[in-house]
Amino acid sequence: MTIAIVLGIVVVALVLFSLESIPIEVSSLSVVCLLALTGVLTPQQAFEGFSNDTVIFIFTLLVMTQGLASTGVVQIIGQRLAFFARYGHQVFVLAMMGAVAAFSSIISNTVTTAAFLPVAIGAAQRAKVPKSKVLLPLAYASMLGGMIFLYGTSTNMVASAAMQKLGLEGIGVTELVPVGLPVAVLGILVVVLLGPLLLPARKGQGGMEDWSLRDYLTEAVLPPGSRYVGKELAEITEGLGLRVIGLIRDGQALPAVPSHVLMGDERIIIEGKREDILRVKDLQGIEIRPDVRLGDEELSSREAVLVEASVPPGSPLVGRSLKDVLFVERYGLVALALHRKPAIQRLTKLQMLGRIFGEQSLSAMPLSVGDVLLLRGPRTRLAELADGATLLVLTDVEYQPPRYRKALVAVGIFLGALGAGTLGLVPMAVAGLVGMLAMILSGCVDSRIAFRVDWRVVLLIGSMMALGVAMEVSGAGRFLGGMVAELGSYGGPRLVLTLLMVLTILLSAPMSNQAAALVVLPVAVSAAAQLGVDARPFAMGVTLAASCSFITPLEPSCVLVYGPGHYRFTDFLRLGTPLTAVMVAFLVFAVPALWPFQGKSPQAPARQVPVSLSAPALTDQ
Repeated sequence: MTIAIVLGIVVVALVLFSLESIPIEVSSLSVVCLLALTGVLTPQQAFEGFSNDTVIFIFTLLVMTQGLASTGVVQIIGQRLAFFARYGHQVFVLAMMGAVAAFSSIISNTVTTAAFLPVAIGAAQRAKVPKSKVLLPLAYASMLGGMIFLYGTSTNMVASAAMQKLGLEGIGVTELVPVGLPVAVLGILVVVLLGPLLLPARKGQGGMEDWSLRDYLTEAVLPPGSRYVGKELAEITEGLGLRVIGLIRDGQALPAVPSHVLMGDERIIIEGKREDILRVKDLQGIEIRPDVRLGDEELSSREAVLVEASVPPGSPLVGRSLKDVLFVERYGLVALALHRKPAIQRLTKLQMLGRIFGEQSLSAMPLSVGDVLLLRGPRTRLAELADGATLLVLTDVEYQPPRYRKALVAVGIFLGALGAGTLGLVPMAVAGLVGMLAMILSGCVDSRIAFRVDWRVVLLIGSMMALGVAMEVSGAGRFLGGMVAELGSYGGPRLVLTLLMVLTILLSAPMSNQAAALVVLPVAVSAAAQLGVDARPFAMGVTLAASCSFITPLEPSCVLVYGPGHYRFTDFLRLGTPLTAVMVAFLVFAVPALWPFQGKSPQAPARQVPVSLSAPALTDQ
């Protein structure tokens, strides 16, 4: 009866996760409530997952990645990755997945995904590629890379320990390479080819995030003594990741040729996202022209804020320029950049370059209804715009300049925490907690920013741990495994291997990768003994299949990208299903080729030591 209840809850969980109208965190908590209310788990067992070391480590990991972003480390790496976008979207995704898989082969999946998440978002924005086209390939690459070496994922290590308890030899450090490396390469190629066709080009859920994705126009100059004087324009366009659309020198428009040598008397016309414009303010050797020409002492005070403001119908600014209305003198605000409707923005770029109607600077452009200005000034002066008659304030821009001087400190803390945890010097959760506090206390990240993490990750993983425990204590996992072994015994060892891998993949959705492997491994060894073949190919197939959970967002790496990529449950089915099918088809032939069914004389273990799912952690790291 208990098995039926648990399997019913699994079905309910999958249905809830597939409903887009119900937030995934609500569905996760509903599963915990059902397990507790039905008596399958005690309240202590149901909520134990939220205090698990893995959940705490993932939380601290997310905070530490905030430190990498705040110190500019993420932006620097993102600029390097964005370089590949010039060769096309697929080349960009291929380069990113290759780099992620390489890191993931020696560092745990979740760590790699969390570390590369802000990097991938920044690189995608620079490359003008939708995040939804990039982040799911990122998660899949980390999972594929984890299959190469023993230490690539904790699932491999858990399975190796379980195999030893079942009378088999443990997995060697490089034993998986002959199969894991081709699997990773094949998986990356499948995602690169099918991703553009199956992944949505989703740009958010509306609201404020859409404003942050708008392109702004601004003018920049090189101040006296700038290190870019005498350098090629490529130092700015490629080195700093800025999009220069043209130059103005002595009233003449010049094309933005990378080999153009900067003389220091040019006006540089830049187009970019809001974050790009704000980043220019903090770069040494280049300054936004309005800051130079219109800045005053009041604007450098701590009370200065950044806002986006739109020109409403009937505004006295319509048809007049910022210079005409003496904007800075009258309102005490500086316009750093201008965004216009696409058709008008194209015309504005031509005007700024002097190609039509004569050359005009940004401050001399007549404003139109719907124009958006990026403004900087004292909050007290912004209060004067509260009536919305002149400018309609859309949102405050909470911007903190990158703390570049702390970059090496942040990298050192991040690597130190991961190294201490990976080498076992301290528990992973303790290492993460120390690293998180070190990031904050060293000034790498502001405490107000540090804890702005996606709490849905914590809720989802903690809830899935409870479901994994329920699958174990009720015997539901072993019940399903026994059915598969009985059916497969009629079709030979290759069919049994296929069914065992499929079962492992299916169980890894409601449970976890490790839990699924631990449940199926005893079944695999017993099936091998009944068939009279070596148990090792079955055990290795189950281990590798446990890392092929591509069809749902319940794998921790997928959970990390679920929110930032604005994915839906069905997005994982669309791309994950063909990817999983290709992986299983390859493994069914590759595993027996490396570990033959008739390798050693099969010998069933005299006594199968039960494997507990309470330790190690129930989620892939």
